Amino acid sequence: MCGIYGLIAPNRLPLARPELARRLGPALRHRGPDGSGLLERPHAVLGCERLRVVDLDPRADQPFQDPDGRVWLACNGEIYNAAELRRRFPSYPFRSRSDVEVIIPLYLERGVEGIAELSGMFALALWDEALQRLILARDRAGEKPLFYRKLGGAIGFASEVAPLLALSGARPALDLQALAAFLQLGYVPQPRSPFEGIEAVPSGTALVFEPRGSRAVRYWCPEHLAPVERPPDAVEQLEARLRAAVEAQLVADVPLGVFTSGGVDSSLVAALAARALGPDRLVLFTARLMAPTYDESPFAEKLARHLGAECLSVPVDQAALWQALDDFTEHTAEWLADPAVLPTLLLARAARQRVTVVLGGEGADELFGGYPTYLGHKLAPAWLRLPRALRRLAVSGLERLPPSDAKVPLRSLLKRFAAAGERPWLTRHLAWVGTGLDPRAFALPPLEAEDLFPSPGLYGPLAEAMRLDYGSSLRDQLLVKLDRATMRAALEARSPYLDAGLAEFALRLDPKLKVRGLKTKWLLKAVARRWLPRRIVHRRKRGLSVPLAGWLRGGLRPAVERLLAPERLRRQGWVSEVYVRRMLAEHAGGQADHARALWTLIVLQRWLERWAPEVV
Repeated sequence: MCGIYGLIAPNRLPLARPELARRLGPALRHRGPDGSGLLERPHAVLGCERLRVVDLDPRADQPFQDPDGRVWLACNGEIYNAAELRRRFPSYPFRSRSDVEVIIPLYLERGVEGIAELSGMFALALWDEALQRLILARDRAGEKPLFYRKLGGAIGFASEVAPLLALSGARPALDLQALAAFLQLGYVPQPRSPFEGIEAVPSGTALVFEPRGSRAVRYWCPEHLAPVERPPDAVEQLEARLRAAVEAQLVADVPLGVFTSGGVDSSLVAALAARALGPDRLVLFTARLMAPTYDESPFAEKLARHLGAECLSVPVDQAALWQALDDFTEHTAEWLADPAVLPTLLLARAARQRVTVVLGGEGADELFGGYPTYLGHKLAPAWLRLPRALRRLAVSGLERLPPSDAKVPLRSLLKRFAAAGERPWLTRHLAWVGTGLDPRAFALPPLEAEDLFPSPGLYGPLAEAMRLDYGSSLRDQLLVKLDRATMRAALEARSPYLDAGLAEFALRLDPKLKVRGLKTKWLLKAVARRWLPRRIVHRRKRGLSVPLAGWLRGGLRPAVERLLAPERLRRQGWVSEVYVRRMLAEHAGGQADHARALWTLIVLQRWLERWAPEVV
């Protein structure tokens, strides 16, 4: 796991200011504090800050070169099929046991097409001096980040956005279309970033820059996988694939742990890891929130007792979370309104004191049908068959129910379902999962659902919603949260459910194997029942969250009023201050729960104070 960076001119013209590229390394050292490396020529700088996980010898530090010095490589991530690939090149003079080094002989044999053979989580930069070719590529799910910026005839790139801001004197302008998307979704869909001219390398894609131009090679196209398969041995196939994925991701020369809430996804990963490693070699980590209805640490502790493993519960209170927000926005030049990033950051800091690698359950909900929204899509046709007058009466009745500060209140789910249940599937899905902010209150470029996520809608709302979440909120929100929080603490996070073969198997499955009746994750739970107590398998889905609604009415109120002051909003001119003032009053008075919407605005304003103070 690493932070990679560089500045390269594919036309071999000397870099005007190579010293700017050298400064990128220290800005990424939190991602890789164990070793630094730099390769440099007048027209190319390639560097890496390394977190040593596989092969701890300094000879495995990056960047790598082939024996002739033609190909340079820096890679952030892990290649899980490295041993298999290495056996293909018995005559190549490897200098280390690193899983990453195998990419060079693979490229020399197959060129850019060889990237499709990699199984793992990775973001890589490869410079071919002979062909004057720069390749920037990311893994299929987008677990590892990589951003780039064109500067004259050169391409600057880095694992995070913030270092790229230093490659020129003037800071790029804010991308207002990205801002509009963030206010609606709570994250920025690839390839955009908050800044014009800085883009993410798309997941499942290799970008190739050469003197004659650039091109994109897309090697992973999940939308081409038809979700129609119903194998009679689906449970056995899933169990075998998941066990193989977990075992592959346990390969490391450092201590390992598991992030868990005691829910079925992470608990199943923990059970399989404990079986493969032995429970005495595994530590479970869970957040202990000071709000009792949000605290899931007792479930994680019960899981640890069941497995015979150690469990560390990390205390999380309001003051620690607010400090975590300051730390996150201070160092992360990206927009992310998922409040779970804050306890994840605290959890990562505590875990790093014991282990260097953690496994988690990311991807299970999207691939195996775990979210309540999927039930909403399944129930929508029945809802639409009800007489319009009856639907209106139900909506009116639900709107009169008072809001609840519970973690996953059923009344809130029902309100959201009824409010958007009559819309086309894509529009209602984004309404259910978005921030709750009304785009009509924005003075920004309007973005329709189809603008954000063009979708052919070939396989019906249920299958399309899962596929959309896999290729949007998972990639651009949940995995961003996990990477930025863990790598801030130099902790490597791995997600076995996103294994290439397992994900392809899941995407091909008929959604009826995932959502059966009113039961979510039916197939995954069938596997989990073989490994876990039923009380864990059939717990109601809750997820890692924090009690925002109550805090915004209480201890955070002064900060909220400062950050969302009418004169500030009026000066910026992006969101109606009248609209925000009404939301604040309704939330404070208990007439409505606007926590998600208000938090999105709070995060934006706190971010602006750090990264664009001129507009505050």
